Formats: sequence, C-alpha cells, structure tokens
Amino acid sequence: MKKLVSLMLAFVLVLGMAVTANAAEIKDWRTYETQSREMETFNIHYSQAAVDLNVLTNCFDGLLTNDADGNLIGNAAKDWYTEDDGKTWTFVLNDGMTWVDKDGNYKADVVAQDWVVGLEWVMNYVKNDAYNTTMPGEMIVGAQDYYDYTKTLKEAYDDIVEAGLTVPDELKPYLDPACFGTEKFMEMVGIATPDDKTIVYSLTDKLAYFPTVATYNCLYPLSAGLIDEIGVEGYRAVTYDQLWYSGAYTITYYVYQNEKVLTANPSYWNADGCKRFDSVTIKMVEDANVAYNLFETGEIDNITLPAAQLATISSNPSSEWYQYLSEARPTKYSYQMHFVYDVKNPDGTPNTNWNTAVANEAFRQSWYYGLDATDFLARTNAINPQSCQNYAYTANGVSTTPDGADYTTLVLKELGLSYSTESYNRVDAEKFAPLKKQAMEELTAQGVTFPVEVPYYVAGNDQNAKDRADTLAQIFSDCLGDDYVKLVIKTYVSSLANEVRKPQLSALYINGWGADFGDPINFLGQETYGEDGAYYSMNYSQINKATDEKLKADYQTFTDMVNEAKAISNDLDARYAAFAKAEAYFIEKAFTIPWYVEVSWQMTCVNPYSQAYCAYGIQNYRYVNWETNDQIYTGEEIKAFAEAK
Repeated sequence: MKKLVSLMLAFVLVLGMAVTANAAEIKDWRTYETQSREMETFNIHYSQAAVDLNVLTNCFDGLLTNDADGNLIGNAAKDWYTEDDGKTWTFVLNDGMTWVDKDGNYKADVVAQDWVVGLEWVMNYVKNDAYNTTMPGEMIVGAQDYYDYTKTLKEAYDDIVEAGLTVPDELKPYLDPACFGTEKFMEMVGIATPDDKTIVYSLTDKLAYFPTVATYNCLYPLSAGLIDEIGVEGYRAVTYDQLWYSGAYTITYYVYQNEKVLTANPSYWNADGCKRFDSVTIKMVEDANVAYNLFETGEIDNITLPAAQLATISSNPSSEWYQYLSEARPTKYSYQMHFVYDVKNPDGTPNTNWNTAVANEAFRQSWYYGLDATDFLARTNAINPQSCQNYAYTANGVSTTPDGADYTTLVLKELGLSYSTESYNRVDAEKFAPLKKQAMEELTAQGVTFPVEVPYYVAGNDQNAKDRADTLAQIFSDCLGDDYVKLVIKTYVSSLANEVRKPQLSALYINGWGADFGDPINFLGQETYGEDGAYYSMNYSQINKATDEKLKADYQTFTDMVNEAKAISNDLDARYAAFAKAEAYFIEKAFTIPWYVEVSWQMTCVNPYSQAYCAYGIQNYRYVNWETNDQIYTGEEIKAFAEAK
C-alpha cells in the first residue's frame, strides 16, 4: 500500500499542480520565532530550554541524531556498539571534524577528549549548577559522585570566603571546582578515550536505551581550547561570536529580539553527505499575527496559523490560501498546567492566599475534574481541537513497551481514561462539585478568601498570547465559577525568566516538556521533591519551598515511586508499569494538570515529512536534509507526503 501511495504521489508531482509547476529548492530558508521565545543562552551545556536548543543543535554535532522516521543514525559518531548487553557503550568518531569560529576559521580538531570536557562541565556544580545532570548522573558510573564532590567543595569554598579567610593559591584547585580540568573527573567517572576517535561510557547498569541519550546536549562536546581562550566564566556567559562551532551551521549574525542568521559552516566535515541551506534567517516577531503578515508578503517560508487566521481561511474555500492549509505533525511536547507552590507578591512578600489554596488537594483536584480545555485547544487547532487533547504527563511516542504499546496507554489505564474523539473525558461534573464545596469549606477555615486570585503572566507584546489567556480566563469563569477562582492576567516586558519566574510572581504556567531520551524518567524526573536535577521542581513549581506538611509528604511519596521505578533496569515491562503508577499518582493528586499536545495547522514551503522527527532529543530543528519548494505546498501534497510514510 505504501508503495502504491508513493507511486501516486510521484504521479501527482510529475503532472505538477499549478502552484508547484515551476518550483525550485529553497537555498536560503526564512522562518520566525515570537519575541517571547528569544534565546536565553548560547551555552548548549547550560540550557534545557527549546528556545536555545532549537538553534544550538545546528551549531554542534552530537554523537547521534535522528532521521525523519525517528530512527537513530550517526552524526559525530560513525559507529556505536555494546559488547556486554548495554553495561558499556562505545562510540567511534568520524574523521575530519573540526572546531571553527563563526566565520568558519579553523580553531582545532574535534577529538574524543572534547566529550570528556563537555561532560565534566555538565557535572561540575559550580560551572553548570544542576542543568542536564540528571541523566548522566543516573546512568554513567561515578558521574553523580563527581557532581556531589564539586558541590561539597564549592560549599566549603564559600564558607572560607564568607568567614573572611584568604584561600591560598595552591589550595584553590582543591577547593574551587571552577579551576578543575578533567584529571580528577576521569579518575572518578566512567568515561574513557582510548584514542582520539573513541569514547567509552561505563554505565551503572545495562541500559539498552543509552544511545538515545547521545542525541541530547548533556553528552555534547566542548573544546578545552575554547575554555583556555575565554575562561570558565567566559563560557558560562558565552556569546555567539565567541563560540567555537562543530556543526552544520555557525551563527553569523544576531540582534536580540530582532534576527539571527545561521550560515552553512564552510568547513563542515559532512558537507558532501547532507543537504543544507546556504543560510537560515530567524526573524523575531511580536506575535504570530505579525508572522502571518510576513508570510503573506513572502518574507518567511512557513507559518503556524494563529486561531483567527485559521478560522477565516478554513471557513472560506474560495480564499486564495485555502488550498495550502495542512495539519502539522504533532510536536514532541506534552503541555501541562503547572502550579507554583511558593508564589510571591510584587513586593517580595508571600502570596499567602494562593499558597494556602494550592496546597489543598481538593482545590487542585477540583480544577482537574472541572476545567474543560476544549476552547483552549481550539486556539491551536480550530478544525480538529480534539486531536490536541492530552491526558498523560509523558508525551506520546517517548517509550514503547516490549509488545509495542505506547507507554502512555499504561498511564491512561491506571487513570481509568481512554482517548476519545468525542469528548475530553477527564472532566467530570459529579466529581467537581463536591470537591469545590470541600475545598471552599476547608480553605475558609484556614483564612483563605474567595475568589482565589491566580496571577498569570503573558508577554505584553504578544497579542496571540493575550488572546489565549483571555480564552483561559473564560474557561475558569465558565467551569470553576467566579465565586471560586479568578485568573488575573498580567504582562511582562521581555524576559519571562527574569521578570516573572525567578521572582516567583506567577501562580500558573502552561508549559510543554519534551523528552531528552527514550524513557519516561525524562518527564517524571523533572518533578521530584528535593532533587537538584528536577527542572520543574527547581525552576517552576518551587515545591521544595512549600510548607504544607501533607503536600510535602505526598510529593515525597511520588518521588519515592519514581525512584523505585527508575531502579528497575532488567525488566522493561516492570519498569514501565511502575512508572505508570507513579505518573497516575502524580496526576490524581493534581500536582499538575495535563493540558494539551500541539497539533496545529500550517502553510509551508518544506515537506515536514523530510525533517528529523522524534519524540525525544533536540534533533527535530536541525536544518539538514529538508525537502523544500520555493512555492507553497498544497494541503493535498502534504497529505500525500504523510500517506507515503
């Protein structure tokens, strides 16, 4: 059947539709991001944010990448294997790889030791905080010990400085881990480089899925020569024009909140083995409406359609754009409604009313059973909103059981839910009403006043974000009641992290998380209690600062369940079953609320089925081997591409 569809597609393309009859490949790709999604760092080891990694994945070659079907394929590594059922993994590098500056000038050869330098940076507490430490810390022998060692030394160093004592120069390398090279690291950690082309990782257990980790930036290279050139602090705050590059592109132009340009690396080792653009220009726009205007005028080559424009075009078959509408492939992200458990007022004092309310289990569960997301989903996909429904925390496609079932089906079974095209069946009015009554009684006794105000922030210059927030506020009003809660929409100027997240002003975030490798711990490990590597706990929910004893105890129960599941490595069925129970517990307690998956509508000059596509890692935005058309693909053409897969 696939062959028949392929032949039909070939026939259509040979005949040539009017729009593509004289089409040609695009040499210079032009795309966009909204200003609220501006990069926060150029340090690929320090970031866990898609806004950074979607760009930086083009600038450095990790060991492995993915093809358009999600299969693992070589990148910096030409071969990888295990000889002991996954207890050790060996990666063999390609020849001819080099580090260059932004203009393509040679800086150094890429060698196996660069992966040692990169991993040392990741696992060194003072250099990298706790970013990207969870996976190598759990998987690679001695990696967590090294992290703990550097953290202890840093704390000792700080104590000496705080006491007003002078640290002798000869002791600094032993007290300040920022001074460390790789000698102590390689003494403690299971990584070896028998020669310049070979990297061997020794693991804590037999981990068949470890190669999927090699697509993620925790195992990316870093040249010691760059550190020698700009220093430890220099790399921590590195800029695009200081970076050394080893990937398919370099960043040759960058203006904050305006534009960035990626240019094909003239010294790229695989220049003859892959297809690249001459350049990629990423325009930063206020919102998706501005991007749509740029697409209309031919200034960018793709557009994810805002709700208003999608509704207008899809309802009018005579529109000039109607024939170009196509449903995009689902992104790898699972979006959740994230509660914050330690919120501050703008003056820095605790937001006691919210903090008390959100600690109450009945209050959170009433949201879980009461909030119907359908209108919110329609802002992403007005034509088929139910395709965006989400019931699990972990994204679809991350992990598959030995008998071929998606891991998330285990979670749904634990929750007693199933996917339906007719209803979003998490919502249950019979459960919501008594939970609301219970929460109001319990919280009134604790001094909480109603309606509970929920501060929620969006970028002030992003009209689409404001419209989505207005939709969300109406859902709160319709589903929960104005007597109970009130979403208070506020705005920030340019940086969500600096203006909102770090000062802990927002009570709620709707964020998406994508897997770093092919296992459920990717998602659940971000939410554990009291663990430095838990990204959401440390940076969003602030659960470690919560004071309610029951809330903390329940979070600890969840954390224990996750760690027990994580310890199962010799039985994949048992591992996934245990993770599913932990995930179901997390959702039933409504610590967060699964909200949506992103299945949008688009108009585009790229065949999306030629792009790297995987539910984990950071490879989906690599601008390599794309099939493009300088005239827009029709919806029928995109549909034929999909059917040919």
